[in-house]
Amino acid sequence: MSRALLLAVILASAGAARGQTASEIERWNRLSPSERESLRQRYEELQSLPPAKRQELRERLAELHALPPEKRAQVEENFHAFQALPEADRRAILEKFARFEELDPPQRRAFIRALQKVLEASPQVRERFLENLGRWESMSPDERELMRERLRARGRR
Repeated sequence: MSRALLLAVILASAGAARGQTASEIERWNRLSPSERESLRQRYEELQSLPPAKRQELRERLAELHALPPEKRAQVEENFHAFQALPEADRRAILEKFARFEELDPPQRRAFIRALQKVLEASPQVRERFLENLGRWESMSPDERELMRERLRARGRR
């Protein structure tokens, strides 16, 4: 048996053992060399992650595949839109999401309720909210604390 044929048999049997079908191997063969290299690099990146992180990614991927097709398409569309953003915007979003994840459960629920309230509001109310948010973000930490104190005092009246 030639080495090439032996290699093909080994690869095919290894693929079958992992659940790969002939059509998946054919898809791989149809990829351009640059696409194959990109996939290899991503595979190496995944393999460099700690086992717990890889498991988390597998679970999230399973959740994605379990979604109804229309919901999965929406998630994928949102992901591609996120990827199309400039790097600075993506970084800012990820930083804000990390802060959200650090909230304790009651704070998270309160944040989600407030966000739902804004999303359900009229366009004029949403616009006013976004303007106020812009002002808030431009404040120094001392100015924000002063504003919090004023709001707390107003709430006690």
